[in-house]
Amino acid sequence: MTATGEIQIAVMISAHAEWDCAISYYKNPTVVSTPAGAYFNRELANRRVLFFHAGWGKVASAAAAQYIIDHWSPALIINLGTCGGFAGEVEVGDIILPNETLIYDIYERMGDPKSALDHYRTRLDLSFLCLPFPRDVRITRLISADQDIDPDLVIKLKEEYEAVAADWESGTIAWVAQHNRTDCLILRVVSDLVDGMGGELYNQGSFTDRTREVFTPLLMTLPNWIRCARWGRENETPDL
Repeated sequence: MTATGEIQIAVMISAHAEWDCAISYYKNPTVVSTPAGAYFNRELANRRVLFFHAGWGKVASAAAAQYIIDHWSPALIINLGTCGGFAGEVEVGDIILPNETLIYDIYERMGDPKSALDHYRTRLDLSFLCLPFPRDVRITRLISADQDIDPDLVIKLKEEYEAVAADWESGTIAWVAQHNRTDCLILRVVSDLVDGMGGELYNQGSFTDRTREVFTPLLMTLPNWIRCARWGRENETPDL
């Protein structure tokens, strides 16, 4: 295992299709297994970078995030992944850079439901990023749940949470990072659209093929996102 302190950035990847895409993009690197997931190392933008396959969902993401922090103490955690977008709000290929995450599948029935949701709401401090960004992004709230977007909930999620997209893991990763005082950058590319009638990839199409299409360009820009971090160019700090 890499010694603590050598790794400067940890890139967390969740879905198997996303991880397979990364393995292919980096030409089948040597992968090491751990109790919390598999990883490989790369040097990008003159930084030591750990790529970690956390697995899908809140449980695996929380365990992996804490494992990474405990074993490598990275200065920055980057979560790369995909998300589902609400039709009419975003388009496939759009990149979401959340300044806030919220976990919406928490149902408190014996107390204050809003307080329960607020407990896991995370405001992300993005002041470590410098302009210009490598890609156009949508800076907004990103919501998470251990489920694909339910078409019956689309209107509620849009109106009640002012959300434009949702995923499975970002809310947990952001929460764990903040509680460990670790900078966190989440970049989620919209892989598919959902509306009240259903999802374009639900029971049809291929999530794997779509992931390869939209996720590879995100991997290509990763070195430039690393250069945007605080050790990069001393440009204007954006008001995020």
